[in-house]
Amino acid sequence: MKVADAHTLLLPDRRGNQRIDSLRNIVNDPRVALLFLNPGAGEALRVNGSARISALPALCNRFAVDGKAPASVLVIRVRSVFFQCARAIQRSGLWDPASHVAAGTLPSPGAILECLSHAAIDGTAYDGALQARQATTLY
Repeated sequence: MKVADAHTLLLPDRRGNQRIDSLRNIVNDPRVALLFLNPGAGEALRVNGSARISALPALCNRFAVDGKAPASVLVIRVRSVFFQCARAIQRSGLWDPASHVAAGTLPSPGAILECLSHAAIDGTAYDGALQARQATTLY
């Protein structure tokens, strides 16, 4: 996310996002709401506005990482900004380490995919390759 000016935000459509349904939604109804969480803080910042999709190379190239530019950028015209009530974040214990579930107690992505695919996906192989795959396909 970058601030272009006092009323405009720019949000690249990074690899892995590229949700055509979300982009189609913006084409059909440009109204958007963004919620920004600041780790450790109770308040969340809410931004309401309208978005348009830009695939202009000059704009996309502003967000290039490791020579890879996003396919498109959302240009968001800000209409309102306010703090969202902190109660839900406080009640959830979102930032409280004591409320976090230990990673080893949850099934791995590979285990979930193996189960959902009725073993068509080898979960152990998926998990074994996951970290390297994420590192090479982040951008």
